[in-house]
Amino acid sequence: MPSRREWRSLRTAGLFILGLTASAGDQLPPPVDRLVDFQREVQPIFEQHCYACHGSQLQTSGLRLDDGDAALKGGNSGAAIKPGDSATSPLILRAAGVSGVIRMPPAGAPLTAGEVGILRAWIDQGAKWPRLVANGSPARLRGASHWAFQPIRRPDVPIVQNRSWVRNPVDAFILERLEREQIKPSPEADKATLLRRLSLDLTGLPPTPEEVAAFVHDNRPDAYERRVDSLLDSPHYGERWARFWLDLARYGDSDGYEKDWTRPYAWRYRDWVINALNADMPFDEFTIEQLAGDLLPKATVEQRVATGFHRNTLTNREGGVDNEQFRFENVMDRASTTGTVWLGLTVGCAQCHDHKFDPITQRDFYRLAAFFDNAEETDIEAPMPNELGPWLHTHNEYRKKRQELLDQYQIPQLQKEWEAKMLETAANPGKYTDWDLAWEVLLKLTVGGDGEKIIHKKPEERTQREQDILTSHFIKNYAFAVGDKKYKELKFKELDSALTALQEAYPQLTQAPTISESLTPRRSYIRIRGNYKNLGAEVTPGTPAFLDLLPAAQSTRLDLARWLVSDQNPLTARVAVNRFWQEFFGQGLVRTSEDFGTQGDRPTHPELLDWLASEFTRDAWRMKRIQKTIVMSATYRQSSQSRPELQAKDPGNALLAWQSRVRLPAELIRDESLAVSGLLSPKIGGPSVKPFQPAGVAELGYADSVKWEESKGEERYRRALYIHFQRTTPYPLLVNFDAPRGDVSVCRRLRSNTPLQALNLLNDPVFLEAAQVFASRLSKEAPRRFESRLRYAYQLALGRDPAPVEQQRLEKFFRKQKRILKQEPGSISALVPPKCPDRVGQAAWVVLSSVLLNLDEFITRE
Repeated sequence: MPSRREWRSLRTAGLFILGLTASAGDQLPPPVDRLVDFQREVQPIFEQHCYACHGSQLQTSGLRLDDGDAALKGGNSGAAIKPGDSATSPLILRAAGVSGVIRMPPAGAPLTAGEVGILRAWIDQGAKWPRLVANGSPARLRGASHWAFQPIRRPDVPIVQNRSWVRNPVDAFILERLEREQIKPSPEADKATLLRRLSLDLTGLPPTPEEVAAFVHDNRPDAYERRVDSLLDSPHYGERWARFWLDLARYGDSDGYEKDWTRPYAWRYRDWVINALNADMPFDEFTIEQLAGDLLPKATVEQRVATGFHRNTLTNREGGVDNEQFRFENVMDRASTTGTVWLGLTVGCAQCHDHKFDPITQRDFYRLAAFFDNAEETDIEAPMPNELGPWLHTHNEYRKKRQELLDQYQIPQLQKEWEAKMLETAANPGKYTDWDLAWEVLLKLTVGGDGEKIIHKKPEERTQREQDILTSHFIKNYAFAVGDKKYKELKFKELDSALTALQEAYPQLTQAPTISESLTPRRSYIRIRGNYKNLGAEVTPGTPAFLDLLPAAQSTRLDLARWLVSDQNPLTARVAVNRFWQEFFGQGLVRTSEDFGTQGDRPTHPELLDWLASEFTRDAWRMKRIQKTIVMSATYRQSSQSRPELQAKDPGNALLAWQSRVRLPAELIRDESLAVSGLLSPKIGGPSVKPFQPAGVAELGYADSVKWEESKGEERYRRALYIHFQRTTPYPLLVNFDAPRGDVSVCRRLRSNTPLQALNLLNDPVFLEAAQVFASRLSKEAPRRFESRLRYAYQLALGRDPAPVEQQRLEKFFRKQKRILKQEPGSISALVPPKCPDRVGQAAWVVLSSVLLNLDEFITRE
C-alpha cells in the first residue's frame, strides 16, 4: 500500500500520469512505473480528479493527456510535450508553476521538485508512450498476452501410438495427453448405456424400450451415427438445448423485484430459441439476430422477436423508483450479459473501476454499454402460425364492438380530459398532488408499453396498439386521479370486465417483447464509481481496447454483433465450443466457462479447444455439426465406471480417461419421470404452463399478487422447460435441483446433493402421480409375473434389464410392502383408486415404481 505522501502525490499527479497508467514496462521511468503499480488502488481518485474536475477543461483546450499522439501534437495551444526538450515543454512549465502560466494541478498541493524532475527526465529521454490504440486510450498491456485473447490457431492433429482407438481428431488430442501421462482410456460403454446417454444429452428424454432393443440389435457399422443423426433431427433437440441457452439469457416469465408482474408473452422469445436450434441456425446468425435483429435490413418479425434476449432484464415497477436509474441498470445488465455470454469475461466488474485482473478498463465497459444505451423496449405483434387468418376475418367486428363499449361509458371524452390533466401535472410536479400519484402510476404500471412515451404523442400519431394500451390503463387506473367514489359511479370496473370478456371472445394476435433503436440518440458517459448520476467523460460505442477494434464508424449494435462473431474476436468461438463440451462431459475444457479471463482456469487441453473453435467457424458455425463431432468421438463413448487407480492422479477426471456421470438438470428429472410413466405431453412451444405446486409457494409473493392458476389437462404434463418461472416465487422443484434464479446470466449450473431433493422425489405429488401412472402402465403393458413386470419397468426407467441381485432385493421389498399395506388400508387408498383390482398388489407396485424413479441411476446421465 502507498504511504500518505505517496497517496497525495498520486492524487495531485493524476492529471499528468493519466495517460501513463495503462501499463507497466520498460517504456516508463522507474518512479512512474511505481505509480503505475498503485493505479489500481487509486483509480476512483483518478476518475474524480481528472474526469469530474478537469474533463471540461481538457475538452475545451483540445489537450488529451490520455493519448500520446494527441499530447505530442498538442491541443489548441500547441504541443504539450516536446520529446528531448523539457525546458520548453508546456507540461513542465505548468507542473513547475513557472510565472506567467497556470500551475497544474490547479487545486491541491503542487508536484514536488522530485516529481517534476521525473517528468523532466522522461521527456529528455524521448517521452516514450505505451502502445496506443485507435480509440484514443492507451492499451493496457498487463494481461493482454493472456492465452484466451490470442488469435485462434488451428493446431495440427497429434500423432498417437494407439491409433485404433481414435475415431476423430478429438480423440487424438485427448489420447496424446493420456499417453504422456501413461494412462489408458476406458473401454466403450455398452450400447444400451450409450443410447440412453445420447438421448438425454441431445433431446433430454430417455429412449423407449423399443428404441433400445432396435439399437442393441443393429449391427450395421454406422448404427451409432444413424442414431446420432436421428436425435439431432428430433424436434425435442431444440427443447433440450433451449434450456441451456435460456440459462445464459437469464430467462424468466415475470418482472422480478417487489411487484414481479407476469410477462404474458415472454415465452415468444423462448419459442424463437427452440425453433432456431431445431433449424440448426448458424451460431453467428443466432448471435446477430438476438443482439441486433431489429437493425438487419428489412428485418422480419422473427428477427425482431430474437431481440427478446435483452428483454429478459428485470423491471422495477415499485412506486417511487427513479425510472432513469433502472433504465441505466438495464443498460448495465445488457452490457454485462453480452460480455458473459459471448466473451466469457466478467466485464461487469469494470462498471465502477478498471477490472482488477483483466485488461478491461472502465472506459472499455462504458463503451460496450454505449451500444445498448440507445435501445428502447418495444412490444410488437408477432402472430403464431394460423393466427393471422382468423384475426383478419373478425378484427373489424371486434373493433366495432369495443368502440361501442367505450362510447357507452364516455371513454373518448373522459380520456381526453385525463390526458390533458396528466400532461399538465407532469409539467408542474407538486402543483396537483392528487394527480401526481396518477402520473407516477402511469410511469410504473403501464403494461405492454412506455406510458410516458405514448401519452406525449398526439392521438393521431399513436399506433392502434399504443392507443389501446393507454385506454386500458386509463380505465383500470382512473381511480388514482378521481378517487374510488367517482370511479365506482362511472362503473369502470364493470367496463373493464366487459372489455376483457370481449377480447377473449375474439381471436387476438400474439405479441413479443423486443428492443429497437431510439430515433433520438443518447449521449453516453463513464459513470464515476458506477454511480449513474455521476457523469464522467463522454464515450462512444466501442469494443474492449485489448482486442482488435471496430472501426470508429461502426458503432451500432449490429456492428457489435458482427464483430463478436468475426475473426477479429478470438473469444466467442472458444467460449461457445467450451460450453458445448461442458454439456457433454459435465465440465468444460475450461472449467470456469463463465470466466476466460486471467482469473479463470486454464484449458486442460488448449490445442483441442482451439481445434474445436477453428472447426466450428470453418464449418459455418453449425452447432449440430460440432456437437456431432463431439458425440461421435471415442472420448464421449467411454464407460463412466470410475477408475480407482486414477483417483489420486486425476480425481476430477480432467484428463478424460473415463466419461463423467452427471446428475440430470432439474427440468430433465421431472421430464424423465413423466416420460417413463407415460404422462409427458409431446407438445412443443407455446405459452408457459402452471402445473401443480405445493400450497403456500405463490402466497410468498408480494401482497398476495402472485396468482398460480393450475393448468388443466395436457398442459399439466408439458416439459419443465415450459413451466412458468415466477422470479420471486420460483417453482420449488426447479430451485431445489439447482435451476438458476433467472436474474443474471448463468453459464454453468451447480450440482448440489441435499436431503430436500430426496424428499422432493419421494413426496412431491408430481412424482407420486408419476409413480401411480407408471405402476398402472406396468399393469396394462407387462405380464403379471413379478420378474417379467420388473424387467419391463427397468427397461422403461433405465433402458436395461435388472441384475439378479437387484431383482432379488426388489422382490423381497415388494413382498414386504404388501404385508405392510395390508395393515394400512388408509395408505392403499392414498395410492390407488377404490375400484382398482388387487388394490394391495397395485399399491405395492406404486411404491416400487417410486423406488425406481428415485434411483441415483435414474436421475443420472451415465
